[in-house]
Amino acid sequence: MLRRWIGALLFVLAPAVAQAGADTPVKIGVLGDQSSVYSAAGGRGSVEAAKLAAEDAGLVLGKPVEIVSADFQLKVDVGVAIARKWYDEENVDTIIDVPFSGLALAIADMTRSKKKLALFNAAASSELTGAKCSPYVAQWTYDTYSLGHGPTTGLVGRGENSWFFVTNDTVFGSSLEGDASTAVKSAGGKVVGSVRTPTGTTDFSSFLLQAQSSKAKVIGLVEAGADLATVLKQGEEFGLKAQGQRFAALMATIDAIHGVGLKDAQGIIVAEAFYWDQNDETRAFAKRFYDRMKVMPTQVQAGAYSVVNHYLKAVKAVGSKDPDKVMAKMREMPINDFMSHNAKLRADGRVLRDLYLFEVKSPKESKGEWDYYKQIAVIPADKAVRPLDQGGCPLVGQ
Repeated sequence: MLRRWIGALLFVLAPAVAQAGADTPVKIGVLGDQSSVYSAAGGRGSVEAAKLAAEDAGLVLGKPVEIVSADFQLKVDVGVAIARKWYDEENVDTIIDVPFSGLALAIADMTRSKKKLALFNAAASSELTGAKCSPYVAQWTYDTYSLGHGPTTGLVGRGENSWFFVTNDTVFGSSLEGDASTAVKSAGGKVVGSVRTPTGTTDFSSFLLQAQSSKAKVIGLVEAGADLATVLKQGEEFGLKAQGQRFAALMATIDAIHGVGLKDAQGIIVAEAFYWDQNDETRAFAKRFYDRMKVMPTQVQAGAYSVVNHYLKAVKAVGSKDPDKVMAKMREMPINDFMSHNAKLRADGRVLRDLYLFEVKSPKESKGEWDYYKQIAVIPADKAVRPLDQGGCPLVGQ
């Protein structure tokens, strides 16, 4: 009898609970690193970029958009607990950012049962749109396939065909090194070795000595944020470039180049989805961002604006926060903003967008602070992004 009574009560309450969720404002959670090695690449800047997009959207479903944020402290268990609380108790409709692939994969798994969205502008593992894809996940800015194929193929084609990888010992690092190694070999080059490094290390000397002794023409740096800045500075101290070895930073963001300085970073090849000084549109966004943050935006922070902007357009078009309808509309509408030109969200969750190959300027070439890159190639979307039928996503073809 008690079971019947509880069941009847839940049946009566269910519509009210659903209606309460529908009546709440659109709420977006920015889950990032605000205190450690990736905080300059995303951090508070990703939060402010999301706020800019929300402000530009105005009222959505009759209410102002709410942006909340949290620091997961580079701990997957902490991040999972925050995401679960946001989804279950705090009416968060979508989570963005997440610069840690292990956490992003855990949240992606969570989205399937909770039917909540996760729109990652910072997570890199290509598994997110591969075998572990979810109908409620988008990978917005880049992935390890695009970052791995961007600089590697071009450099091998120019004769720089032997590679040694210095790789962050994370899911992101393993995935990116794997994709980059495949690209090097497919282009006719060879990988002569690699070494794994802990996140947040302050001394790369033993790792750089191994790279030096390998005699590889290119040292592929699979590091990000402050770790990338540290290894670049110490690489210059070791004189590796002077000895004829080139650095290729596979996960570069402009904050790391800023931290190193052009004297030590000049000549490095990077592949990014956005650079603030590409055109009038990127410069206009960069000015708005700079006015708030006093730094130029990274590709991660530009991606935070872009993904929130497109998501809110879809919510408005649907007239609802229903996750299935919103994702369908996000896939249907072309993505157009300062960093995206007729880009498209595919069935596997990956955004089909161009990637840009840059070389870091010398101090003489730079016209001032933040004038760091010269564009040397555009990698079109169909070359930069893994073919849809090669990722193993079970959603493809449905």
